[in-house]
Amino acid sequence: MLEREVKIRFADPDLARAALASIGAVPLRHRRLQDDTLFDSPDGALRAKRAVVRLRCEPDRAFVTYKGPVQPGPMKIREEQETEVGDAEVIRRVLHELGFVPWFRYQKFREEYEAPGVVIALDETPVGTFLEIEGSEEGILTAADALGCAPADFILDSYRGLFAAFAQANNLTARDMLFD
Repeated sequence: MLEREVKIRFADPDLARAALASIGAVPLRHRRLQDDTLFDSPDGALRAKRAVVRLRCEPDRAFVTYKGPVQPGPMKIREEQETEVGDAEVIRRVLHELGFVPWFRYQKFREEYEAPGVVIALDETPVGTFLEIEGSEEGILTAADALGCAPADFILDSYRGLFAAFAQANNLTARDMLFD
């Protein structure tokens, strides 16, 4: 399956919620903490090809995801294979036994909304507030326009990339993007 998405930065969660309300976005999932861990082989083979294996833990469920390399274009497009898992610790152990090691962990509070042709996640992260719009190209462009944003406002970077830039700009030595 191909995932297509963009991020748009907002000054704070209340402004992002007001923007979502203004376009009639309908709530899908309540606000909850997502704790994500990226895994790779010790030699960084996945990172070298710009791919990711992620274990995402929420209070009531968990997912394991493979994301392929990002394809060039005006939106972030990549292969995504994801499945819900019954026990995150079992998957963590399986990944360990396969030789994978955790290399980056990040947290965010996420709530999800639906608008025509898209799902919009409101993400509160330690490095800022973002709306992540996922869906068809037309749906993303329509939703972004309704939010008063243009393709020039699109952020295609991952949360890992955003954190690395933030850490460098603020002389931080933290390895992971976690809430205090």
